[in-house]
Amino acid sequence: MLKYIFLLVGLFFITIPSQSQNENPKLVVGIVVDQMRYDYLTRFYNKYGEGGFKRMMSEGYNCKNNHFNYIPTKTGPGPASIFRGTTPKSQGIIGPDWFDKELLRNINCVEDNFVESVGTESKDGKKSPVQMLVTTFGDENRLFTQMKGKTIGISVKHRAAVFAAGHTANAAYWWDYEHGGKGNWISSTFYMESLPQWVKEFNASGVAQSYYKTWEPLYEINSYEESGTDSNKHERVLKGETQSGFPHDLAELKEENGGFHVVANSPYGNSLTTDFSLKAIVAEELGKDTITDVLTISYSSTDKVGHDYGPNSKEVEDTYLRLDLSLIHI
Repeated sequence: MLKYIFLLVGLFFITIPSQSQNENPKLVVGIVVDQMRYDYLTRFYNKYGEGGFKRMMSEGYNCKNNHFNYIPTKTGPGPASIFRGTTPKSQGIIGPDWFDKELLRNINCVEDNFVESVGTESKDGKKSPVQMLVTTFGDENRLFTQMKGKTIGISVKHRAAVFAAGHTANAAYWWDYEHGGKGNWISSTFYMESLPQWVKEFNASGVAQSYYKTWEPLYEINSYEESGTDSNKHERVLKGETQSGFPHDLAELKEENGGFHVVANSPYGNSLTTDFSLKAIVAEELGKDTITDVLTISYSSTDKVGHDYGPNSKEVEDTYLRLDLSLIHI
């Protein structure tokens, strides 16, 4: 049963209820949609199915007049604020990165050189919530349940997974797609010494590689009347392409555009996030007992597509229509 809808980048809390109204929910799923504008709910409404965004709007709380007293509302400050309910002044995450006066250099908001990567040799695994000064919703649930309730955070972006999950989480997983990453879900020794067997099996399954395919519109492109022209000078042209419009052959583009980076920058990054999240629910037996568990899912590819093509693009519309179908399964 959907409990809350709060839209900064799009936040949804979904609870799997217990048999009795007096019992605690078995599983709370916090979903953040990165760079989600409110008008994406209304502009694309007629193309959404009944089990995704429409269900959230009709069965939950639809907050239409939100104001935010801090900037920037980027990934980093966003999840830290959302899952704590306070601003960077209190939670300490003032941006995706900032200049450290003691180190005399810029640092990433989840950078932690005192932990090691798990599941990769890349430095992208050396992350933790050490810079965050407060507890999260998931932390408080862990404390309330005497550390018996599980908390797991999942996102393509490390900072979205880490800050949503918090300090006491059983796990936070992010996708190793940058700097020549191999497309595996990874973590750090802040959470675990090695990846669980189910994560290793998922990484070896070839699911990530299956998304090296052609990104074409989900529906007839002429039906995307809520968006602008398909190709225009305001959109990014990927290396290897001559124009910005559909189709985008990710298999052909991967060599010149950072390998798995092209998947992360497409709606298939969201699809992969859903695949992994559904696997986590089953493998970790989330919501199976009477103690409340917390799963946080941050859909980050919406942000990447938005940066590449802009809010009036057919690529953005297609990405949200595909995400709507994914949400039906969560």
